This record gives sequence, C-alpha cells and structure tokens, in this order.
Amino acid sequence: MLRAVIFDMDGVIIDSEPDHARAALMVFERYGADVDISYCSSFIGSSTKKMCEDAVDRFGIDVSVDELLDEMNRAKKELAVREGYKPIEGVKEVIKVLYRAGVKLAVASSSSPSEIEDVVKALGIKKYFNKLVSSSNVEKPKPAPDTFNLALSKLGVSEKETIVIEDSEFGVEAAKAAGMACIGYINPNSGSQNLAKADVLLEKFTGLSVHFFEYTLQRFQGMPVQITSTKRLIIRELAVSDVKELYPIYTDAKVRKYIENIDDYMENEMEKQKAYIKNVYAFYGYGLWGVFSKTTGKIIGRCGIENHVVDGKEEIMLSYLLDSQHWGYGYALECCHAVLEYAREELSIHRIVAVIDVGNLRSIKTAQKLGMECEKDFTHNGRKVHLYAINL
Repeated sequence: MLRAVIFDMDGVIIDSEPDHARAALMVFERYGADVDISYCSSFIGSSTKKMCEDAVDRFGIDVSVDELLDEMNRAKKELAVREGYKPIEGVKEVIKVLYRAGVKLAVASSSSPSEIEDVVKALGIKKYFNKLVSSSNVEKPKPAPDTFNLALSKLGVSEKETIVIEDSEFGVEAAKAAGMACIGYINPNSGSQNLAKADVLLEKFTGLSVHFFEYTLQRFQGMPVQITSTKRLIIRELAVSDVKELYPIYTDAKVRKYIENIDDYMENEMEKQKAYIKNVYAFYGYGLWGVFSKTTGKIIGRCGIENHVVDGKEEIMLSYLLDSQHWGYGYALECCHAVLEYAREELSIHRIVAVIDVGNLRSIKTAQKLGMECEKDFTHNGRKVHLYAINL
C-alpha cells in the first residue's frame, strides 16, 4: 500500500540546476578556479558542500570549505531573489493530488534547510509536506541512502510503502540503496543523467493520478496490477511467474497459426517478460495483459494494446490470443470490449486498430462485433491482412 512519496527538490520541484551552476561559476571565477559547466553538472544530485570540498582540494582555493559553501549559498539566494523560483510544470498539481489522497509527503534534498524552506514557501506548497529533510543533517549525502533513511524515519513509514522521485543518477542510487521504489524524472536541464536504475522513467508530471504511483509501487513489489474485470474474466498485468502457465497455450498449433513472434524457449519468454514489465507496462501504462477465468483463477490467454508501426503509420493496436478450449463462447469479445473501454475511460486513447489475417474469420467477426470497421487491405510481415479500426 502506498503511504508516502518523497520528492527531491532541485530538478524535480523547481528547475534550479542551471541557476545553481551559474551561481557556482560566478563564485569560482572570483577565486580564479578554471571550472566549467560540466564540473558543476557532475555534482547534480549530491550536495553543494561536496562540490566545495572537492573544489578546495582540486583547485587550491584559499578559503575553508565552509566559507566557500557560504558564498555559494549567498550567490544562489541572490539569483533566486532576483529571478524567482521556476516550478516544474505540473508538479504542484501532482503534490496536491497526492495530498488529497492522504499520502504523506516529504522533500528530501541536497539543498540547505533554509533553501528548502524558501522554495516551498515561495511556491505556496509548504502546507502539503509533512517533513522537509536536508542532506546537511546527515553524515553522507546522496548517493548514500542517509537522506532518504532520515526522511523515512521522520515520516514514520517503511521503504516498502514509499516512492522517491529523483532527476539525478546520485538520487536514484540513493533511493535504491535505501530499498525504495524510484521514479526517474527526465529533466533536460539536469545534464546527462543515467536514470536506468529507476523503476520507471517520467517525462512530464501533467495528468498524473494517484493510480500511477500505486501501480509503480505494486510493480516494484512484484505485484501485477489488475486492469479491469468482466462478468467472467479478470484482466491484469502478466507477472514473470505467469509465463509458465501461458506457455502451453503458445504451443497449441491452432493458436500459433495467426500469431507471430512466439518464442519456442520458455526461458527466453520469461526473460522477455521481465523486461516487458519494466519497459512497457511501467513506461506506457498499457501492453499485453493476462486474461484469467474468475471461476478457476487460471490464465486462459492474453489481451491488450501496444504501440506498433502499421503500414508506415504509428498506431495503437489491439491484439489477443486465447486457449483454443475457450473459443466459441464469447470470451474474445468480452475481454476485447473490456480493454477498449479501459483504453477510452482510463487512458484517454481515441483510436485503436487491429491487424487481422484475411483467413482469420473468427477474429474478423469479433472485430465487427466490437464496432470496428475495415479501413483497407495490405501486406503486413509477408501476410495479407485487413486493417480494422475504431474511434473511441
């Protein structure tokens, strides 16, 4: 269960990294240090103090670390007073959505306590946060987990029920070292950050719901997300453990007749599914899901939507396969209808297509019953096919 979300501040709540670099370069110039923007960028996600320690030692700057740090903080504050803070688009709305849902919130930043306080006050969001945590109050800054461990302690929650949002490689490493799920926010102004260890990557905050965070945590915990249900079926994300149960369906010659790219080796399929959970389910929020019987609880096939290039055009394509023992009883129509409804209501998708082999009469009939219309015939991967489409 999701109980808390911890936000990094610089690069996640405010787009501050360029201003921080400008302030640092001005201070370094006063001391004649030959420093460029790439040097400043190498400390994104860590602390300004860490950069000052390195700079005093590397460039022989003739002041103490604390004196240099004070100058850096003053320069950053002068820029903020003069130019203000620039919030990341959509982040304030997400903070409010989480707050209204009863999720505990914290800032855990490498900035100083006074900087964090100034930012949340200036943006009018202080009241939404339960705790404000600075790495200046821990022994080791990010990428060590200390900052996030302190935030967990102050919030009174465990790492298993908490998500971190970070824009830096150091921040992601710190979150993973603390044992937490992590959303990597891709901020172009944060430099070239390696966020590969994050559980999901995010390009923007606009339009995010609480479900997005709940589903991210479920996937992190190895729990597949239930998508929807019908009178007879449950449709949910496939877990790696489901592949073994799905594989006998793949080997049915009747099923394989019109299905491409089914791997003959279960181990390969299982490895592919691990990647699919992270790179498709987590990133897009949709994919091919498992179809389960409510009566038996067993998997009877898969159904869902995926991004494909169809006859040179990017489309969102509906596809399914079912155990041949369940053919002829309306299960295909039932699961496909549920997927189309989910796509319209929850994902705001407006057009979905299906590519159907001209000889696959069962699927053609299902598409027509769903209200899909044949737009054209063409050759796809060496097969003659119909393109069916529906506007939701």
